[in-house]
Amino acid sequence: MTDKLITIAKFPDYIEAEMAQQLLADNGIQAVVTGENASNVYSGMPALGGYCKLEVFERQAQQAQQILDSKKTQEN
Repeated sequence: MTDKLITIAKFPDYIEAEMAQQLLADNGIQAVVTGENASNVYSGMPALGGYCKLEVFERQAQQAQQILDSKKTQEN
């Protein structure tokens, strides 16, 4: 069975995306950041594609989303 990557979050810049990627890695979840170049060129313009996507394997998506949501709750 192949496991596909799915997008679980979008970020306006690559630094935030890479911080989220590291948080997931610290919790044993592999993630990839895509769109770094677009976010640099179109920074602050999501309508033009200026965002990074954080992607994880589908089988880990729910756990990854819970980790990211928990981090957001702690920050607020």
